Amino acid sequence: MDTEAMEILASRVLFRPADYHRSLVFYRDGLGLAIAREYSGGTVFYAGQSLIELAGHGAPPAGGPPFPGALWLQVRDLHATQNALRESGIEIAREARREPWGLFEMHVTDPDGVSLIFVQVPEDHPLRRDVRD
Repeated sequence: MDTEAMEILASRVLFRPADYHRSLVFYRDGLGLAIAREYSGGTVFYAGQSLIELAGHGAPPAGGPPFPGALWLQVRDLHATQNALRESGIEIAREARREPWGLFEMHVTDPDGVSLIFVQVPEDHPLRRDVRD
């Protein structure tokens, strides 16, 4: 077996929404994500160090949610984000709160049922520690 690691040059999350325009409005206008690229079949948004692509072509998966997991989206100020989303008309599925594992989280659901978990990492959380020697 070859032990050389696979080289990944780029990645993004790809959704094929049931209603492309409805999802475009949600991500662009509701969440306020900046557009990285538009093409005849879809739109790609910046999402921190990642990209989210809405494809207006193809079909959503049959018989279940379009994405079996959740998107984890880190923000600087969770309460400000929650207020801004509300002002944009986005329904908050679960209010911001501190979780037993120490992160502050708030949940939103996109038009196709995809769970978006907005996260604020507190200053004292292990994710902020430098683990290098």
